[in-house]
Amino acid sequence: MIDKITEMLPFLIPLALVEFVLLGYTLYHILTHEHYKRGNRTLWIVVTIIGMNYVGPILYFLLGKEEA
Repeated sequence: MIDKITEMLPFLIPLALVEFVLLGYTLYHILTHEHYKRGNRTLWIVVTIIGMNYVGPILYFLLGKEEA
């Protein structure tokens, strides 16, 4: 069991780093902007945190982020 986990670490570590960077940037963007295409700040924070595994941030950038 431990051997399988150590074999997958070179793949899992970068994947986890990308996930947390995407989450951090999404939360930063939500907190620094006031206008959204749909919903409000509270909705997008909840969606981003609950759907933390790529889904929440991707939904925000597709549906919530207002075009500049």
